[in-house]
Amino acid sequence: MALYLKKELDNEAIIGVWQITETEQELIELSSTPTDEMEEISFIRSESLRKQRLAVRALLNTLFDEKVYLSHHDNGKPYLENNPTNISITHTEKYVAVILHDEEDCGIDIESMDRDFSAVEKKALSEDEIDDLEQDKRNEQLAIYWCAKEAIFKLLSVYNLNFAEQIEVERFRVRGEGQLEATFIDKDDDEEEFELEYMTFDRHVLVWVVR
Repeated sequence: MALYLKKELDNEAIIGVWQITETEQELIELSSTPTDEMEEISFIRSESLRKQRLAVRALLNTLFDEKVYLSHHDNGKPYLENNPTNISITHTEKYVAVILHDEEDCGIDIESMDRDFSAVEKKALSEDEIDDLEQDKRNEQLAIYWCAKEAIFKLLSVYNLNFAEQIEVERFRVRGEGQLEATFIDKDDDEEEFELEYMTFDRHVLVWVVR
């Protein structure tokens, strides 16, 4: 089993990270995926994506004492059919991660910092955020910006959210772990403040938020 991290936060949320080191068959055995979902996964052409879906299942089996059944709302937001715990899910080729909270909404996102995030600068950052970028750690900062905005987006589940105009992340310096402050502006110009946390490991960045 490849439980990479289990982290219990001060706000009573739990974060779980699974490192995908197993074969697809090993993940099938570890995940105990329900038949209907297994059939759905079998139609995914990419082996990597199939393994990510199975790794999420394996991670949930590790974090819960009883078997939980994962489903999704029409907007794509995940939920557990037989458990009231709030959940958010994220994955890359090497890792999957979830955040759980019994009462509060939450969002989480993970990205590899080896990915080229230059396109993110153009489509997801405001002019102020672009001005705050540091040349020597530009791609790492862009990865954190993207993950922070994705985490807030997953928490809010708002359609047609404009990352550049509606989510503003305050200036920060890249460290191994830290906190972020962000503001969400809705269509009526009402604002909501968010405090996020992040950590980096194995050339990946993980950002989460709880409300």
